[in-house]
Amino acid sequence: MDELKEIELLKQELIKAGIEYYVQDAPTMSDYDYDHKLRRLEELEAAHPEYVTPDSPTQRVGGKALDRFTQVVHKAPLESLQDVFDFDELRAFDQRVKAVAPGAVYDVEPKVDGLSVALEYENGLFVRGATRGDGHVGEDVTENLRTIKSIPLRIPDAPAHLIVRGEVFMPKKVFHELNEDRERRGEALFANPRNAAAGSLRQLDPKIAAKRKLDIVLFNVQWIEGETFNTHIETLDYMKNKGFKVIPHYSCTTVDEATRFITDIGEGRENFQFDIDGAVVKVNDLADRKALGSTAKFPRWAAAYKYPPEEKPSRVVDIVVQVGRTGVLTPKAVLEPVRLAGTTVTSATLHNQDFISEKDIRIGDTVMVRKAGEIIPEVLSVVMEERPAGAEPYFLPKTCPVCGAPVERDEDGAHTRCTGAECPAQLLRTLAHFASRDAMDIDGLGIAVVENLVHAGLVKTPGDLYFLKEEDVAGLDRMGKKSAQNLLAAIERSKKQDLSRLIFAFGIRQIGQKAGKLLANRFRTLDALRDATLEELTQVDDIGEITARSVIEWMSSPQSSHLIARLKEAGVNMTAEEQGSDQRFSGMTFVLTGSLEKFTRSEATEMIETRGGKVSGSVSKKTTYVVAGEAAGSKLRKAQELDIKVLTEDEFLDLMK
Repeated sequence: MDELKEIELLKQELIKAGIEYYVQDAPTMSDYDYDHKLRRLEELEAAHPEYVTPDSPTQRVGGKALDRFTQVVHKAPLESLQDVFDFDELRAFDQRVKAVAPGAVYDVEPKVDGLSVALEYENGLFVRGATRGDGHVGEDVTENLRTIKSIPLRIPDAPAHLIVRGEVFMPKKVFHELNEDRERRGEALFANPRNAAAGSLRQLDPKIAAKRKLDIVLFNVQWIEGETFNTHIETLDYMKNKGFKVIPHYSCTTVDEATRFITDIGEGRENFQFDIDGAVVKVNDLADRKALGSTAKFPRWAAAYKYPPEEKPSRVVDIVVQVGRTGVLTPKAVLEPVRLAGTTVTSATLHNQDFISEKDIRIGDTVMVRKAGEIIPEVLSVVMEERPAGAEPYFLPKTCPVCGAPVERDEDGAHTRCTGAECPAQLLRTLAHFASRDAMDIDGLGIAVVENLVHAGLVKTPGDLYFLKEEDVAGLDRMGKKSAQNLLAAIERSKKQDLSRLIFAFGIRQIGQKAGKLLANRFRTLDALRDATLEELTQVDDIGEITARSVIEWMSSPQSSHLIARLKEAGVNMTAEEQGSDQRFSGMTFVLTGSLEKFTRSEATEMIETRGGKVSGSVSKKTTYVVAGEAAGSKLRKAQELDIKVLTEDEFLDLMK
C-alpha cells in the first residue's frame, strides 16, 4: 500500500476508535490493536514528516513547553449563571421566565465542578482552546487541551467557524490515583478534582498535562457559521453527531418536573465520572432565550441550582489512626453508616489532634456529619446532650501504630509524625527518596520499580537494596535479565556516593541537601555525626536547635541504628570526600538569580561549594557575589541597592579558571 494512503487509513481508524472509547464508551478496537496501529502511524510519520497533520492522533501531546499563556478575547462571552439555593427560588426563576415566554420548557443538566473552556474550530480543525477567565478574556491553553482524548482534533462536515463550550474535569478515579502517587512522592495533595483539573490545564508543559488524563463534556454551541438551530437540545445533538462528548440532559415541560430531575441528579451523583456541585436549568427554545436576554452578569434564561450540604447525625463507633506515606498520623472516625450526598458514609477524617481537641470528639459521641465540597466526609460538631456516660477525651498515640517508633509533632504545624527510619507505612516514599537523583542517585529505581520490589517482599528497608539478587529482580513484572543487571549495577555504584548524599537520603526531618553537605563537611564520618552533641551540631552554620534535635533523635532511634548497620554491612561509604586543595571561595557567599543558560543552579552550586564557598537563597550585607541570569528580579535590585558585586554567567565562569 502507498505510505500516504496507509497514513490516512490509520488516522481514520484511530480517530474512529478514539471516539468510540473516549466519547461513546463503546470501544470496538482492542487496546493492543490501537497501540500497534498508533506505533505504525508514528513510524510512518517519522519517515515522512511532510505528511504529519494537526489532526493526527500522534499530535495529542505538544513537544515544547510554553513560557507563559497568551490572552484570548472570546468571540462570544462565556457567561456565568445565577445561583438558586432552594426550590422556592427556582419557582421564582420560572415565574420570571414565564412572564416573558409563557410556553417556555426546560433542559436540566448536572453542573460539572470543573474548569470552563471554549474550543474553536476552523473548517473542522481544532485551532484554539481557551479558559473562561472573566468571561470576556481567557488564557490560550490549546496545547494542553489537545492532550484530552475526548476532544476531536478534526470534526466531519464542519462549518467554516465553530466555537463550543464545555467543562474540563478530572475523573474521580484519576484524581484518587494522582493523589496516591503524590503522597508516595511526598508532594502536596490536591484538595479536590476541580483544583487538580485547573492546575493540570494550566501546566506550561503539555506533557505534564497529558499525564493527568483530563476529560471534558460539552454543553453549549457558542458560535457557528452556516447552521441555525431552534432549540438547545438541537445544539447538543449536533455536537454529539460531530464526535463531542455531550453533557447528560433531561427535558421537562414544567418547573415541578425540573425539581424532580434535580433531585434525581443529586441522589445519583456517584454514578457520574465527574464531581457535580449542582444542576443547571436552561430554557430550551433559543428564540425564548433571545427574548429573555441577559443582565450585566447572568443570562435570564438559565439558573444553577446549588445542592445544600446535607448534614446528618451518626455515632462515632471508634477512632483509628492511619499512617501516611510521609509518616503523618491521621485519625479517622469510624461511623455508623449514614447516607449523604448520594453515597453511604462509614468514616470521616478527623485531621489531627488539634481538630479532635477543639471539637472535643470522643468515641461513642453522636456527631453531625456532612460532605465537605460534596467530596470528603467531615465531622461538624458533637451533639453534647447525647454524649454517653464515661466517654473519655481522645489523644493520638505516642508511638506509631504501624512500627512502634516514637511519634513527634511538627514544630511548625499541627501534624504528628512517625520517626521510624524503617516504618513499613512509609516504605515506598522512603525508598523513592533514598534512590532519588539528589540522594543516592540510583538510576532506574523509580516509583514503579520500588512498588514492584516492595510488593514482591524483596525490600523492607533501604539497606535491603544492597542485598538484592539478580534472579529475584529479573523475575519482577516488566524487568528481565538486562534490566535487573542495570539496576543492580546502579545500586552498586551508589555505594561510593559521598556522605552528604547519604545523610540527605536518610530523610531526616529538616535535613535537605544543603544541610547534608554542611554536616558531612563538619563531621567527616557518619560515626562522628552520630556521636555529635546538641552544642556541636548547633555550632555548624545554618543548623539551628530544631534541626539539631531532629538529627539526634533520628540517630538514636533503634530503626535508624539497624538501617545504618545494614548499610555498613553492604559496604556503603560513610565518609565525606576530601576537600579539594582549591578553597578560593572560603568564607564567601554567593546568590544565584534569574534564568541561567550556561549551567544549571545545581551545577553552579557544586562549583561554588567544592571551592569552599556557600550558596544562599537571599541577598544580604554578607553576600559576596550575586550571579544574575536572564530576567533576574528582586534579588538583583537588592544587590544593586547594597552595592554587592553582580556577575554575569561569563564572569562567574572566569572565576572558576
